[in-house]
Amino acid sequence: MINTTLCYLEKDGQVLMLHRTKKQNDLNVDKWIGVGGKFEDKESPEDCLLRETREETGLTLTDYRYRGIVTFVSDKWPTEYMHLFTATGFTGRQKECDEGELVWIEKTRLAELTLWEGDKIFLSLLEQNAPFFSLKLVYEGERLTLAVLDGKPL
Repeated sequence: MINTTLCYLEKDGQVLMLHRTKKQNDLNVDKWIGVGGKFEDKESPEDCLLRETREETGLTLTDYRYRGIVTFVSDKWPTEYMHLFTATGFTGRQKECDEGELVWIEKTRLAELTLWEGDKIFLSLLEQNAPFFSLKLVYEGERLTLAVLDGKPL
């Protein structure tokens, strides 16, 4: 079981997306995702969020919101609990990321990107400003076979 964070930084109608192209043995290879990563020992979700965002983007978050938890179940990977955040305030200068290319994308164009099927569900929930949610996503390979929102199948 793995705990991770994922954050979508927003400004001027755009979202900072990471096109995963550089990391070896990357389960997200060629997908577009937010920024984040695995918890280190003794970290809270917020600790991990702040560290991972700084490491991957060079930016320090000043205004962020914990939006939900996503449970990923896969036939190929260990179960993952992803703590999902959005951020609208940050300082610093954006740097190059060693895991892929960071690009500011218009919110209206996110669905055009190569995304995991389940990501489209939680991106929609974020866009709708849904209250804190629990989303379970079950995959066989890259195929989404089940999505359960707050205990109810979608």
